[in-house]
Amino acid sequence: MPKVTVYNVSGAQVGELELAETVFGIQPNVHVLHSAVVNQQASERFGNHKTKGRSEVRGGGRKPWKQKGTGRARQGSIRSPQWVGGGVVFGPTPRSYGFKLPKKVRRLAIKSALSSKVIANEIIVLDQLTFAAPKTKEFAAILSNLKVGRKALVVTANYEDNVALSARNIPGVKFVAADGINVLDVLVHDNLIITKEAVEKVQEVLA
Repeated sequence: MPKVTVYNVSGAQVGELELAETVFGIQPNVHVLHSAVVNQQASERFGNHKTKGRSEVRGGGRKPWKQKGTGRARQGSIRSPQWVGGGVVFGPTPRSYGFKLPKKVRRLAIKSALSSKVIANEIIVLDQLTFAAPKTKEFAAILSNLKVGRKALVVTANYEDNVALSARNIPGVKFVAADGINVLDVLVHDNLIITKEAVEKVQEVLA
């Protein structure tokens, strides 16, 4: 089983924690990670792009000129696609880009993401993380104590309002509860800061 050091908010070591081999100690599956990232990014696309077809463009009710005898090509409407201001052929319409991944694939993806953080030594486990009131300055001090100066994902067992409010104004830092942890957030942030209680909750769900 992989072992990690447990720190307090002052950056001091207060113990060790054995992580579940089945969650934090597997060999990351790169293909599954890629599929999960594409799936999440696709689901976040708005898909609200829209062009008008010839039936939706205003005007063009009358035939521009008679069918024969003018020497010009026959035309049925000034809103046909070949006319300026006409409809668009096969243009984009609102749609969802999302697609479903099998449950086992999603579980393997998050396990692979968490394991990759352990392998890269980019996971920091805290004994606890609470604030009596929102304090961005105190949160920044904690990051400094932990020597985290880049993008960091902060995870607690449950949603903590004061922690969320303290972290939201710090560039590169994102806060989520354990049940909101996802592959994309884990991979794009350089460090994963997670409380001991959140580790236990994640392992309980994924193990």
